[in-house]
Amino acid sequence: MKVKRFEKLGIEPSLLGFGCMRFPLTEDGKINETEAEKMIDKAIASGVTYIDTAYPYHNGDSEPFVGKVLKKYRRDSFFLATKLPVWKVNSQEEALKIFEDQLKRLDVEYVDFYLLHALDSEKWQKVIEYDLIGMCEKLREAGKIRYLGFSFHDEYPVFKEILEYHNWDFCQLQLNYMDMDIQAGMKGYQLAEKMQVPIVVMEPIKGGSLANLPKDIAQKFLDYNPDASISSWALRYVASLSNVKVVLSGMSTYDQVLDNLKTFENFEYLNQDELMLIQEVRDTLKARMKNGCTGCSYCMPCPFGVDIPSNFKYWNNAFVYDSHEQFKDKLASMKPEAKAENCRKCGKCEKLCPQQLSIRDDLQKVSEYLNFDN
Repeated sequence: MKVKRFEKLGIEPSLLGFGCMRFPLTEDGKINETEAEKMIDKAIASGVTYIDTAYPYHNGDSEPFVGKVLKKYRRDSFFLATKLPVWKVNSQEEALKIFEDQLKRLDVEYVDFYLLHALDSEKWQKVIEYDLIGMCEKLREAGKIRYLGFSFHDEYPVFKEILEYHNWDFCQLQLNYMDMDIQAGMKGYQLAEKMQVPIVVMEPIKGGSLANLPKDIAQKFLDYNPDASISSWALRYVASLSNVKVVLSGMSTYDQVLDNLKTFENFEYLNQDELMLIQEVRDTLKARMKNGCTGCSYCMPCPFGVDIPSNFKYWNNAFVYDSHEQFKDKLASMKPEAKAENCRKCGKCEKLCPQQLSIRDDLQKVSEYLNFDN
C-alpha cells in the first residue's frame, strides 16, 4: 500500500483513505453492516490505515458502526478521523459535549485526526466566537486529539483567512481534475503547500461522476490503458500532487474497494502523457457545459429565493456527464422557491456576475429543460 509521509507530523498513513459516508445500505436505508464490515476488513488487511467518518454520516450511524468494527484491531494500527459538526454548535459547552459523545460512539479514548467540519464563512464565525480551536487544543493537551484540522466548502478568500489564522496540522479539501478552479481549488492547494500544511483530499471522483463518464470520453482512457478503471485516473490525478497525503474514497461496494486497492497497491504517479490525456478529457467535458457558471455565488442572494448556482450546476452536469435523469431529479427536488422557474427577471444577479452570464435567459432555459423529456 502506497504511503506518503506527513513531514510536519512525522507519520505515514496509507495514501488511500476509507471514507465512511457511503456504505452499502439495507432495504430500510440502514448500513448493511455485514457487507460494510467485510469492506473495511479487506481494506485494512490490504494496508489501508486511514479511516474517516463524521458525526452526521448515515444519519449518525457511521461513528458507532465504525467504532464497533475497529475494536478488533490494535488502536495504534490505524488512524481514525472524525469531525465536529460546527453547524450544530451554539456554545463551546455544546461542542465539548458533542466531542465527548463522539468518543463514546466510537468507543475510543482519543481521535487521531479531528476536523472542524465543512467550514465556510458562516461556520468560521462560530469557530471564532466560541473559541473552538482553543477548546480543541485543550483536548489535544489532554491526549484526546492528536492532530487538528478542518474540512472546507467555500471560496478561496475564506480558505486563505482560515488557513492563515492557526498553525493547522492538516486540512481537507475537495479536489478532482474537474474542480481545480472551484472552492479553494488549486490556489488553495498551492497556499497549503507553501505553508507546509498537509492535505487530505475529499471528492476525488466527484461523487462518482468521474467513474461514470460518457462512453466516448471513457473510451479515451480505455484506449490508453484498457486495464485501468476509469475511477483510477481521477484517484491518481490528485494522489500525484506532492502535498496530497491521503485521498479519501467513499466506497459503496466491495468491488470498489478491490478496484481502489489495485490502484494504490500498485501506485504509479501520472506521467506527462497521462496528464495531457486528463487535460484533454477535462477540456472536452468542460466544452459540454451549457454556461460558464463557476459557482462563485456573487449573484446571491436572489431577491426571490432562486438558488442560481445550484440550478446551473445541475443543468451543466446533466450535459457534461450525459446523466440527465440524475440531475433532473436534483433540479426537481430543490426547494420550491429555489427553482429556476421562480426567476422574476429583475436583473440584479447579472450586474454582479463576474462571468457576465445571461443569467435570466439561462434560468429560463433550465426551467424549460426540466420540463422537457430528453
